[in-house]
Formats: sequence, C-alpha cells, structure tokens
Amino acid sequence: MTERYAIYFAPPVTGSLWERAATWLGRDAADGDLFDGPVAGIDRARLLNLTQSANRYGFHATIKAPMGLADGATEADLRAALTRFAAEHAPFTIGKLKLASLDGFLALIPESPSEKLQDFAAHVVESFEVFRAPMSVKDRAARLGKGLTERQVELLDGYGYPYVFEQFQFHMTLTDRLSAEDATDIAKAATTWFSPVLDDEVVIDGLSLFVEPEKGRPFRRVAEFVLGGQD
Repeated sequence: MTERYAIYFAPPVTGSLWERAATWLGRDAADGDLFDGPVAGIDRARLLNLTQSANRYGFHATIKAPMGLADGATEADLRAALTRFAAEHAPFTIGKLKLASLDGFLALIPESPSEKLQDFAAHVVESFEVFRAPMSVKDRAARLGKGLTERQVELLDGYGYPYVFEQFQFHMTLTDRLSAEDATDIAKAATTWFSPVLDDEVVIDGLSLFVEPEKGRPFRRVAEFVLGGQD
C-alpha cells in the first residue's frame, strides 16, 4: 500500500478557526475546496508559495505522525481502534492559542503548557504504534539530514518520529519556513487574519484521521473520532 495515515487534532470543520485556516492555506482538507483571492493583503500566489507544505498536509496539530500501515493492518482496523480509544478519553481544554515563529515556521501554539495535553499525546503515540510500518532507510536518512539530537534519533528509531513524548510541542503550522524578508509582513497578515478566532479556548474533543492517498499527494481529512470518556 502507498497510503499513509496520520492521527491529528483538527478543530471542527464548521468552526471559524478551521474555516480561516483553510482559507489562509488555500485548501480545505476536509472537502477538497480550493480558495482564491488575497488574504489580509497578501496576494494568493505569494501565500501559496509560502505555504506549500502546510497546504499539502492540511491544517492540523500532529499527534501520531504520518505512517504506512504495518503488515496485516487495515484502515478499518485503525478506525476501529480510534473509535475505542476515543470512547475511553474525556475532552479537555488547552487554553487559548497564540501565533509564534518556530524555527522560522509560523504556527499557532498554546499560550501555556499543558501537562494533560502532553500525557494525552504520548498515550496516542504509544497506543497506535502497533499500526505503524517500519520506517524505510531512505526516510530515516532524510530525517537524520535535518539535524536531530541524540534523544530525537532515539525516538525516531523507536516511534518513526523524533518529536514525541518530552520532545512534543503542540503546534498548528500556518507556513513553510519563512525568509527574513517574508517573516515580518506574513506574521502581520496572520495576526490580522487569525486574531478574531484566538479569543476562545481550544478544546481537545476528538481526533481526526488524515490520509495521504499516494506519496506527495495532499492529505485529506477523512474521519472524526469524538472523545466520549469521563474524567
């Protein structure tokens, strides 16, 4: 199989945050709609050029990074496991989001750290590791080429992704890495565009399954799993 599956958090598709993010990125990963026209004074062609990777992956926060399925595992199996997992976990708030630059990438991150969020993300990573196919030598080399710490290499080899557990930082990416000449005015535009939807606290109330149908193709948001447990 060439598909890859990712377990993400994404806000409700009917909510203002999702709608603004999809418009900003130029693509709605849930229904495939494309958007034209400028955003907050930034020409669409320029914005698309600065959000190519973010557009392809869709608006999200990574919980379990994209993975091929292990031998014998199916999408139906993964969906069933997600349904069970969601039923056992209660929704929780992570507070408000804010705009930030993470190593040159513009993203939305929580205003304050959340131990509950860190624990939840770690639990997702561990619970769905059984579904992950081993990383290829080529993919591992590509990751190592980006410069990882010794601990991150250990996590990469153990879980197929270096930014899990204590290395995890919840973030919802809005751009690719920006040059110094782009950073100031793109950040200004993002502040103008997203400020109206950053007053509300974000609730982690479900997990979303995203699928990459073929390598390099845009990810699609294909299923929702609502958290229904009790604290």
